[in-house]
Amino acid sequence: MNIKTLTGALIGGCATGIFAGVLHFAFLQDIILQAELYESRDLIHFGQVEAHDHGDAADGHSHSHGDAGEGSDLNRNLLTMLFAGLIYAGYGLILAAIFQFVRARGHNVTAMQGVLWGLAGFAVVQMAPSMGLAPNLPGTIAEDINMRQYWWFGTMAATAIGLGLMFLRPSALTIAVGFALIALPHIIGAPVLDEFYGVAPPELSATFATRVIGVAFFSWALLGALVARLTDPNT
Repeated sequence: MNIKTLTGALIGGCATGIFAGVLHFAFLQDIILQAELYESRDLIHFGQVEAHDHGDAADGHSHSHGDAGEGSDLNRNLLTMLFAGLIYAGYGLILAAIFQFVRARGHNVTAMQGVLWGLAGFAVVQMAPSMGLAPNLPGTIAEDINMRQYWWFGTMAATAIGLGLMFLRPSALTIAVGFALIALPHIIGAPVLDEFYGVAPPELSATFATRVIGVAFFSWALLGALVARLTDPNT
């Protein structure tokens, strides 16, 4: 990986991380803070509020716990932006390596094509695993973490290989094998609980899950476009 590719991947990834962080604060932060109030029992179903120092906790916009104040909120927000930048920088390096591999074989990757590659990354990392394991709010009761991780990584690997077979070497056989690989983890099935329960309202969980997927969709599209443009050897 040359310097242009490396710097392009990192710049594109960090820029996308900032974009994803902004979307997080716009669409996800309030839901997470409200879910934490349910987790701590300061809010319960049917809107009853216990007597604690939470100000306007009933609408989910206050998240003051004891001595936690503006400083802790600022630290939390800065860490959110930092980790978003690091995560998408890592994804950007993976996309840049794929673009370099494809370009070395004579295929051009424009910014518009990069959007499609980015959406393929979204399908691998976010959409396919979420079909079995939806994004969870704080306090949500979940399956065994080891089983979740095994299924999650297996699903990502199967989806990535399946898409690669279908689009990099298209033929009747590879398309059929690709579809089979993509479907295999879902045929096996994600780990599930024997019974379902939780502290946050299901409506809140549903809103959170759909917004997480939406944020990831637009972030991956931007990442693909930026990394393709910034690593293009012809610019």
